[in-house]
Amino acid sequence: MINIKNLTKKYDDFTAVDDISLTVKKGEIFGLLGPNGAGKTSTINMMIGLFFPTAGEITINGIDVIRQTKKAQTVIGIVADESNLYNEMSGFDNLCFCGALYGMNKKQRELKAKQLLKQFNLHNTGNKPFKAYSKGMKRKLTIAAALIHCPEVLFLDEPTTGIDVESSRQIRELILELKNQGTTIFITTHYIEEVQRLCDRIAFMVNGKIVACGTVLELMNSISYNHSVHLTVDKNPQNFILEFEKRFEGSSAIAKDEKSLVITSKEKIPLLEILNFFQEKEIEVYQARQLHPTLEDVFVKLTAVESAILKKEKEKGDQQ
Repeated sequence: MINIKNLTKKYDDFTAVDDISLTVKKGEIFGLLGPNGAGKTSTINMMIGLFFPTAGEITINGIDVIRQTKKAQTVIGIVADESNLYNEMSGFDNLCFCGALYGMNKKQRELKAKQLLKQFNLHNTGNKPFKAYSKGMKRKLTIAAALIHCPEVLFLDEPTTGIDVESSRQIRELILELKNQGTTIFITTHYIEEVQRLCDRIAFMVNGKIVACGTVLELMNSISYNHSVHLTVDKNPQNFILEFEKRFEGSSAIAKDEKSLVITSKEKIPLLEILNFFQEKEIEVYQARQLHPTLEDVFVKLTAVESAILKKEKEKGDQQ
């Protein structure tokens, strides 16, 4: 459905998007993940025909976005990171106005507007002015406006930034519902947990480059990690950590509190050997749980972008 080849965008001497290529399948949710300034918004703006690339090719459903921009825009819906709807107009009128821009006749756009208000649980507020909506309601109406003409591809730029938890959950459910209806969805975000919940495939973008692309499982398997086990015990682990590390050369043990510790090693230590060690020391093990890397761990290792940076950006977005 989407094909990008050698896409580049330069602003004078600054390269915002640096020779990226990717494809998105029909009916797929594809996530572009990266910190602020990675080039995500510049990429999506070129894909929707708002910016002209310095170099490269973009096609959507076989339509050349660069040479046939208007035609391409008839098959896409766009949800920018900031709403472009009118504050004084009601939700219903905003949707109808957007429908008119896409050439829908009055009967078509009014019928579709009512359907979308009901689908997005906004039918009770459809006659209220847009400025009276909460942030979550504004985001939902903005998505509804992008769907008024039944696009084949929906672009979402930071869809849940700055809205409450409940509204974020509702929007994620709506995105999955749209996927089930056959809509191809392209999301840019710096929320790792969001792409992990929603996306079929993910691309990591840093400094204008795509550094990795694949399913969550493929990305997880693309790097090697130490083996880690979390143990809950009945005695303070500080008393036996040094002896454990001496017994199992190459391992490290860190006490998390007075009743638990995490054991890490390059080579996997059989769990039975670990339990035998504690049994010898007359220490009872209540729980043993293997720890697996998270998508955030993978992102940090592949991009060298610290998770603290993404967390700070997320908190900043939630406060807006």
